Amino acid sequence: MRPIGIPDKIKRFNKSKEELLGSINTIVKNFEKLKNNEPLISIVIPAYNEEENILKALFSLSETNTKYPIEIIVVNNNSSDQTENLVISCNVTCITEKKQGIVHARNAGLAVAKGEYLLTADADTIYPADWIDDMVNPLIKNKSISVTYGKFCFIPIGKTTRSFYFFYEYIADLNRYITKYFREEAVNVYGFTCGCRTKQCLDVDGFTFPAGAGEDGWMALKLREKGYGKLYWVTKSRSLVWTTDRRIQIDGVIFKGTLLRIAKNLGFK
Repeated sequence: MRPIGIPDKIKRFNKSKEELLGSINTIVKNFEKLKNNEPLISIVIPAYNEEENILKALFSLSETNTKYPIEIIVVNNNSSDQTENLVISCNVTCITEKKQGIVHARNAGLAVAKGEYLLTADADTIYPADWIDDMVNPLIKNKSISVTYGKFCFIPIGKTTRSFYFFYEYIADLNRYITKYFREEAVNVYGFTCGCRTKQCLDVDGFTFPAGAGEDGWMALKLREKGYGKLYWVTKSRSLVWTTDRRIQIDGVIFKGTLLRIAKNLGFK
């Protein structure tokens, strides 16, 4: 079941930068308990001018329930605000990628990742406590799975209401089922909730993609076509991630794209 409102456990992280500054010491202590020189899982977060969001993502990840050793890698992609300083203050690895763009940032994080498994995340997304294990366990338990991808909910930052997104997300889920079983499942994969094996991802040139494609879905397609295994949709409600609707507010990419795919899948031109 999807929640019609934003759960309190998510609201706890969904606060302004100013409100979360007082939580930095807690974030540092949380990550100290999770740090390991030999992480099993690397979580890569690209960040370009994310000072208003990055603490939300890091705070939520710092309170994970994972039983595995992890590392967090934030890729500063030429931010001109306080993003880098905030990441460093949380005692999290922060690298710089001078080539602008999400593909370059994700590939830079992939290049330095130490973990056997790679999870891709976004700076404007809040992650529930069980997300890491729910995304990685299928990869650990089943070698015939090459990519995991998860479900998500929108946090409104514009005029669109959460109740509207509640219904929209169910329609989008229906379309993903149609896409999974009758179309191309790779288009269901989004980079803010995606998992794979690090070496396999490196073997297919990471997130590099041709013009007109998407870096996350294309990476999943490359892994499957290489013979590394099928894609796996993580549908557990407890691992729903919460991402801002800024992509919709900016250009409507997800919203328009989903509606176009739904229309196409239902036979409308």
